[in-house]
Amino acid sequence: MVMNSPDSNTPATISVRPVEPDDQPFLLQLYESTRAAEMALVPWSPEQQQAFIGMQFTAQQDHYRKRYPAAAHEIILGHQQPIGQIFVARLENEIRIVDLILMPDQRNAGVGSFLLRRLLEEAASTGKVVRIYVEEFNPSLRLFERMGFKQIAQENMHMLLEWTANGKTTDG
Repeated sequence: MVMNSPDSNTPATISVRPVEPDDQPFLLQLYESTRAAEMALVPWSPEQQQAFIGMQFTAQQDHYRKRYPAAAHEIILGHQQPIGQIFVARLENEIRIVDLILMPDQRNAGVGSFLLRRLLEEAASTGKVVRIYVEEFNPSLRLFERMGFKQIAQENMHMLLEWTANGKTTDG
């Protein structure tokens, strides 16, 4: 992919590294960025919003660790600076993208596509499918559809999407 800006992220400048304890403030800020629109609608004080976001973040992180204890939780780096996170569980027959978030200023710049292509190549070479739950109103749904993911299930507002190397779903 050709990027217009000379200082933009390109595949050569994107890397990942394991999450470290010192990353918690960044991860909280990243999570908060995903809830900004929602928080703008509630009549809470900034302190109440921060408390809510903190509780939700902790609950989400605990859930991910309990549900996918062997998953790789990594910081996405652009030019060696944290720009997002990816949480991937490599299961027996599938690669489960548990979470993939980029900072708002990094979205729609090709970083997500680059990381997804790497996972799809891994899945194709290992004979696995790739799955992710996406909220039906999440703008990233368009990215997954462009990359060949298809909906195989619906649970409330969450759609389970699947990618297979042959384009045929396994139906959950």
